[in-house]
Amino acid sequence: MNHSTWRTRRARQLAGEAVEYDQEYVDARLAGDLGQAVYDRRIELGLSRTGLAERAGMTQPQVSRMEGGDTVPTLPLLRRLAKALDGTLNLAVDEGDSRVTFTPHAA
Repeated sequence: MNHSTWRTRRARQLAGEAVEYDQEYVDARLAGDLGQAVYDRRIELGLSRTGLAERAGMTQPQVSRMEGGDTVPTLPLLRRLAKALDGTLNLAVDEGDSRVTFTPHAA
């Protein structure tokens, strides 16, 4: 996809038209959304990457790659992350859209 294609899609989306996305774009966006949610929750808890890695049974480079959106974790790892981040992982995936958040557990 080149820049002019992106601008056309963006303009169409803003105009309320249906816009199709390449599957690679959707997958990359989901990985990025997940990484951002992990980062935000880790910072909220005051954890370092190393601290999160220890809590989740990971290495610091694995945490770094995930926060950068470079990898998509397995379901068992998502479960460990939710526990390590003391929250519930909320993942909503729809056509061309995704939302990832952590809901903190009650104290």
